[in-house]
Amino acid sequence: MTTYTFARRLAVHLALLAPAVAPLRAQAPAVRLGFAVDRLARIDSAFQRAVDRGEIAGAVALVWRDGQPVYEKAFGWADREAGRRMTTDALFRIASQSKALASVAVMQLVEEGKISLSDPVSRFIPAFARTTVATRTDTGRAIVPARRQITIRDLLTHTAGISYGTDSLVATLYAPTGLGPSAGYGWYTADKDEPICTTMERLAAVPFVAQPGTQFVYGYNTDILGCVVERASGMPLDRYLEARITGPLGMRDTFFFVPAEKRARLTAVYMSTDSAPARAPEGARGQGAYADGPRRSFSGGAGLVSTARDYARFLQALLDGGALGGARMLGPKTVALMTTNQTGTLFSQTGQGFGLGFQVLLTPGADGRPESVGTFSWGGAYGSQYEVDPKERLVLVYMVQLLPSRSSLGARFPMLVYQALVTPARP
Repeated sequence: MTTYTFARRLAVHLALLAPAVAPLRAQAPAVRLGFAVDRLARIDSAFQRAVDRGEIAGAVALVWRDGQPVYEKAFGWADREAGRRMTTDALFRIASQSKALASVAVMQLVEEGKISLSDPVSRFIPAFARTTVATRTDTGRAIVPARRQITIRDLLTHTAGISYGTDSLVATLYAPTGLGPSAGYGWYTADKDEPICTTMERLAAVPFVAQPGTQFVYGYNTDILGCVVERASGMPLDRYLEARITGPLGMRDTFFFVPAEKRARLTAVYMSTDSAPARAPEGARGQGAYADGPRRSFSGGAGLVSTARDYARFLQALLDGGALGGARMLGPKTVALMTTNQTGTLFSQTGQGFGLGFQVLLTPGADGRPESVGTFSWGGAYGSQYEVDPKERLVLVYMVQLLPSRSSLGARFPMLVYQALVTPARP
C-alpha cells in the first residue's frame, strides 16, 4: 500500500469517527473551580427537599474556593409569616460563631504583647483570682477551691471548667445571677442592660464544674475573653471588632445589634416540630433582642449577627494566613497556632482536636467526615455552621435560624459539597 493510499484511508476513517466523538465532547460535564456543576445541583435538591418537607423554614448555603464563589444560594423563607423569601444577604444570629471573632481579637492583643496566653484571667478581671468548683458527692454537691487560677489559654481552649450553668449540678446557683437557666439556654445576654464585664465579674462568684485544665467544658469562656479584650484594649468589644476586624475586612453586615435600616433583612427564628417549623417565641429562647435590645451587652461568645458572605470574608482571611484585600488581621503563624490542636484528647478521642477557638480535624474520615486533615470549623446554637479546608482552599458557610433544631441538613452539607469536588488541590 502506498503512503498516499494509507493516508487517504486514514482520513476517511477519522471522518467517519468524527460525528461519534463530537457528541461525547459536548456531553462532558461543566467544571467550575474544580467542582462538577451537575453534582453541585444536588445541593439544590437537598435544601429544597428540606424546605418542602418542613425540616427547615429557610437557609443560605455558600462555598468559596480560593476566594471565588463556587456556590451561593438561598432557599425557603426568611420570615414565612410576613411572606418574605430568603435572600443571600439575609441577616442571621450566629450565636457561637461569634467566638471565632472574639478569639481572633484576643490573639491580636497577644501579638501586640498586651495579653499573654499564660496570663491569669485575674490580671484583667480581679474577681477571678479565687474561683471555686462544684463536685458531685454521695450526699449531693460539694464546692471546693480551684487548684490554680484560670488562664487565657484555658479560656481559648474551653478547658477552664466553665459551663453555661444550665447543668443540674450548678443551675440553682446560677439562676439568681441572671446567668445559666435565667439566660435562655445559658448563653444569651442580648437583653442585659449592663456591660459584659459586669456580668462576667458576677460569674466569677459562682462555682464552675471542673478544675482548670482537666476537661473540655463548653460555656462562658469566650464571653470572659470579650471582657479581657475590653480591659486590655481600652475599647468596648463592639468598637474593637469594628476597628480591628469587621471594618478592615469589609464586613459591613456584622454587628451585635441590627441597625434600624437593616432590620427588614433579619431572618426570623423557627423551632423544629413534628410537622412544619413553628415560629419561635420572643425572648431569650426565640427571636431575642438583637434589634430592640438595650445594646449594652456585647457577648463575644454568642452575640453577633452576620450574613453568609460577610462571615465567609472573615474565614477567607484566616485561610489566607490572616489577611484579606490588603488588610492584615493576624500573622500567618498565629493563625496556624489557633488552628492546631491544643487540647490533646480532652476535646475528643476520635480524631478531632480543638485549637485556640476552633475545632480541628486530626484524622482522615473521623466521624465519617470527608474534609481534609487540618480543616477547622464550628457552629452556632441557631443551627449555622462553617468550615475552612486549607488543603482544598475551601470555605463553607451554612446559615439557618432554627432553635431548637432537629434538622440534620447542616451535618449533610459538607458531604454535598465534597461529592461535587472533582479536581482536588495539588499536594
